[in-house]
Amino acid sequence: MYSLSDFDFDLPQDLIAQLPLPERSASRLLHVDGDRPVDRAFADLVDLLMPGDLLVFNNTRVLKARFFGAKETGGKVEVLVERVLDNRTVHAQVRASKSPQPGSRIRLADAFDVTVGERAGEFFTLSFPEDVFELIEAHGRLPLPPYIEHAADAVDEQRYQTVYAKEPGAVAAPTAGLHFDQPLLDRLRAKGVRFAYVTLHVGAGTFQPVRTENLAEHKMHSEWYTIAQDTVDAVRATKAAGRSVVAVGTTSMRALESASQSGELQAGSADTALFITPGYAFKTVDRLVTNFHLPKSTLLMLVSAFAGYRQIRDAYAHAIQQRYRFFSYGDAMLLTRL
Repeated sequence: MYSLSDFDFDLPQDLIAQLPLPERSASRLLHVDGDRPVDRAFADLVDLLMPGDLLVFNNTRVLKARFFGAKETGGKVEVLVERVLDNRTVHAQVRASKSPQPGSRIRLADAFDVTVGERAGEFFTLSFPEDVFELIEAHGRLPLPPYIEHAADAVDEQRYQTVYAKEPGAVAAPTAGLHFDQPLLDRLRAKGVRFAYVTLHVGAGTFQPVRTENLAEHKMHSEWYTIAQDTVDAVRATKAAGRSVVAVGTTSMRALESASQSGELQAGSADTALFITPGYAFKTVDRLVTNFHLPKSTLLMLVSAFAGYRQIRDAYAHAIQQRYRFFSYGDAMLLTRL
């Protein structure tokens, strides 16, 4: 039985990528299939997939979800929208010297006021005066991960977003997808690799470390996903043909596996708090494209469950030795289910 300390590792600070590479598909790719990791380029993915394999992408779009503002008393406030509930209402993290009271108002970006509603666990309910998505796009700031040390700029607004992003709602990017540019997608399609999409709106909880040594005591953050029937049909056709279902990112993986709890992938929309740790029996995904993850994170536990605990430990040690770039703007791995 694994505990939290089993998923810790030492990472040199200078390996945390602070900026994206000039070209999306110029990243490195560590291929892990068995006991020996192989150093490759991300563009080699074309050679590593077979005609008829299915890449499943998460087409969520990152919101400009961070705001700075002030309470009616003048106190400074930082707001991070966590989830859009409807076109006028959100759940958000609110950082202030004193928590705002229900019924009070907060001025955001010196542009508009929101009204504070009831608490929802760690989040506040905020009511917007006009369409949420329009106000967020016009006045918000892109919320880069906490380990990226610069404020988001115009380059980040383009590069911290996948080229196929479509459905607005995430506060963090599905970062494995950041490596794909249109020329690479065209090469994959020309080879006969097929594409399908899920939507999972990534929440800020994706960056939160697990804080309980006993993993069974950890409360997983919840995220909303949608899987359409055409994606289900594509997965079933791929399986029937004996080809591989390849999740692009842990968010695609969580959506697919969450919708497979009956034993077979089902279309629909739901909240998922699925916590995948070693011992989990995967039901749909055969291979996984993923970035390198934070120590003690649920995502590191997920990839260890998928490719093998020892194999991931060895792969991360190799990646550090070979100076791979880590986290959101870093390099990638291709994993095969153990």
